Amino acid sequence: MRFEIPGQDPLELEHLVCDYNGTIAEDGRLIPGVADALNRLANSLTVHVVTADTHGSARRELEGVRCQLTIIGHEDQNHDKRDFVRRLGSSSVIALGNGRNDEDMLREAALGIVLVLAEGAFTRALMASDLVCTSALDALALFEKPGRLISGLRNR
Repeated sequence: MRFEIPGQDPLELEHLVCDYNGTIAEDGRLIPGVADALNRLANSLTVHVVTADTHGSARRELEGVRCQLTIIGHEDQNHDKRDFVRRLGSSSVIALGNGRNDEDMLREAALGIVLVLAEGAFTRALMASDLVCTSALDALALFEKPGRLISGLRNR
């Protein structure tokens, strides 16, 4: 996906990296409509879900979703997620997250979007992001309706 943003270099995006709980899921359950939105985006981006899977439900909830699930350890999640984005090539990554363990991933990605849902959002994750959304579906729709993304990022 390529986005021309007035006042900055174009975004050439290949990967969508999502945190699970608090971002595309609440209390271990995928938010209704997210599976369909991710499957549509999988036509244009490689979709990754990176999670410590606190509730142990990510694999089951993501059945039928065209994504690559990576379950990380509980030790150094912030750095593990950042390193995951780096391995993909930071300049080609959109990252979605909300927590303390998402801060570095959001900062590292070409485009970091913090979600403020039922769990809230870690303040430093908010500051590390480029955009803030209050709905997972709204965040994912930014890539299906790029005028919204451009409006939020334009510099002129």
